Amino acid sequence: MSVAFSNRFQGGKAFGLLKARQERRLAEINREFLCDQKYSDEENLPEKLTAFKEKYMEFDLNNEGEIDLMSLKRMMEKLGVPKTHLEMKKMISEVTGGVSDTISYRDFVNMMLGKRSAVLKLVMMFEGKANEGSSKPVGPPPERDIASLP
Repeated sequence: MSVAFSNRFQGGKAFGLLKARQERRLAEINREFLCDQKYSDEENLPEKLTAFKEKYMEFDLNNEGEIDLMSLKRMMEKLGVPKTHLEMKKMISEVTGGVSDTISYRDFVNMMLGKRSAVLKLVMMFEGKANEGSSKPVGPPPERDIASLP
């Protein structure tokens, strides 16, 4: 069994160590952004970077510090906006500038803090606002008849 394969499917202590190592790497990248003069005027930068790190780690399925096509597919489905493979390839290309097939954490943060309006950024912002606003109704939907349909 290869090392990459065995790392992917480990649990328990090994998984915890892998996650801790990944968290340290992402925290180091966050420190770079905090020290970068380019982002010195960014409002609530430490809080934003913490939220970005948590969201990124949630969707980095292979725990290798990159979001690949399948991880992005899972992310979009979980956010309620499933996309085709072609749309997702375009999103990855848009975020990475076409130089990679995976989204690194640095690319992800640059996209989220950047002024460009990337599709993935819009989805992530929409998801954040949807979670802040109202709570979803609980229970079965109300019964409707044909007359109430648009």
